[in-house]
Amino acid sequence: MEFILDKIDTKIEWFEAYDLKTLEKKIEERIEINKGILLDVHSVQHQTTFDPNRNKMLYTAVVHFKAKL
Repeated sequence: MEFILDKIDTKIEWFEAYDLKTLEKKIEERIEINKGILLDVHSVQHQTTFDPNRNKMLYTAVVHFKAKL
């Protein structure tokens, strides 16, 4: 049995929530977890759209993590 360790160089995660406070909390939690595997935030993109099924605004974000140099 072989055991191979590969370094993660880049990682992209998607988040969504119906309020900004929850979205920020989700992102902050993942930032702390990814710091443990030596990844920093490279960029963040966000968008807001209306969800007619729930009659609420839906906030989404994409966070690109890259390895610390």
